[in-house]
Amino acid sequence: MSPAQSELRERSTSELLKQLSHQTTTLVSQEIELAKAELEEKGKRAGLGAGMFGGAGLFGVLALGALTACLIAALDTAMELWLAALIVAVAYAAVAGVLALLGRNKVQEATPPVPEQAKESVKEDLEWAKTRARSGRT
Repeated sequence: MSPAQSELRERSTSELLKQLSHQTTTLVSQEIELAKAELEEKGKRAGLGAGMFGGAGLFGVLALGALTACLIAALDTAMELWLAALIVAVAYAAVAGVLALLGRNKVQEATPPVPEQAKESVKEDLEWAKTRARSGRT
């Protein structure tokens, strides 16, 4: 038997439980701190990524503006300038309308925002716990 094992055997149950409680509290605190540090690091990376997405969106809008000018100029060679601009605007409005309808449908599919699978899993867990409690009483 090692010296650590013999020392544990000499301690009272209350001392061992007190030590276990202290060690468990310490372990939980350390795990929480680790999780906080990990989430903080991931948050910084996500923030940087979100900023880059914002920059990409800005340059995408600028590219769309340049493409719009190009389309209008190309159509202007075959028709009046105002008509070319109107055709491009109507085409953009049609695309926006389709995207809005598709987006609305996706949002409706996602509502209400209740995690159905998790909800069912919790119900099953509760039922299991109740069954275990009842069988333990009998």
